[in-house]
Amino acid sequence: MFARLALAFIAVTQTVTATAADKAALDVLDVPAARSALAPRFLINGLARAGDRLVAVGQRGHVLYSDDAGVQWQQAEVPVSSDLVAVSFPSASSGWAVGHDGVILHTNNAGATWSLQLDGRRIGALLLKQYPEDAATKDERASALHVQAQHFAEQGAENSFLDVCFTDEREGYAVGAFGLILHTVDAGATWQPWLHATDNPGGLHLYAIRNVGADVYIVGEQGLALRLDREGGRFEKLDLPYKGTLFGVIGDAHGVVAFGLRGTVLRSADRGASWQTIATGLQVGMTGGTVDADGRFVIVSQAGHVLTSRDAGASFALQATPQPLPAAAVVAANGGALVVAGPRGVRALPPSS
Repeated sequence: MFARLALAFIAVTQTVTATAADKAALDVLDVPAARSALAPRFLINGLARAGDRLVAVGQRGHVLYSDDAGVQWQQAEVPVSSDLVAVSFPSASSGWAVGHDGVILHTNNAGATWSLQLDGRRIGALLLKQYPEDAATKDERASALHVQAQHFAEQGAENSFLDVCFTDEREGYAVGAFGLILHTVDAGATWQPWLHATDNPGGLHLYAIRNVGADVYIVGEQGLALRLDREGGRFEKLDLPYKGTLFGVIGDAHGVVAFGLRGTVLRSADRGASWQTIATGLQVGMTGGTVDADGRFVIVSQAGHVLTSRDAGASFALQATPQPLPAAAVVAANGGALVVAGPRGVRALPPSS
């Protein structure tokens, strides 16, 4: 079923998938990731910092880590060979990775080894328990949530997560296709569905989730943008001037930036209450972003462009990049260097002045 998703940017979410016959013979959820010296050259979808260490995740369950700012990479031990899409480290040692087949992985040793916390074979039951059918009620919202839960249950192991964000070592969120969203407050020991607490009745794909200061933002298809209302305990919809797909969101105390298709970059200086379109001069998908130690905003494109901002996203300049690498993710390493990852693997860029 996931192969039929109309995902707008292939390099971010679409990876090599097995045929139905292959999966029947060999389930990727039961097969550890194979070790390969070429793993740093294969598709890498997500990057994160774990203290001074960099961690990268990609196809076939590959997880890599580097302790020298992305020059050399080692491969981690991973219990599944599902394609991984995103990774989040709220501390130097504790991190989570998510991806296809409803996989949620956890590490407590800075990414060297990983354990499986959840997979798509269990998500359906989790959702149906949270949103049971109740013939006695005429509550339309409750009925709609049950129908949505049934859909995920029918998908089985093909439910996919597209991003993960932990605000600390206990609380985190995993988001994905068709509006899938789970929440944990016990470091992933248990996960609770949050469909009821997300203003996304149409089940739009949720491509990215990030914490910016005390806030947590989600962006997705059709210009969907949400911000967590902590007092109300739900993600509330924000009004954006753009209705195309958004792939990422970054920010700091001075501004929040969302980015997506056709070079789109939007900025808010008031926690999402209002947004301005920021000129980029590009017409390609903007696919990854980060804020470095100096407060510089960085956004990369599917064609290998690197845009930087020193005014909290109010303006961006194109950074000269030798041999541009089509990018799905970017992270700032020690010493001012940037590390980008995408369909051709992972590579460190020299520091920019």
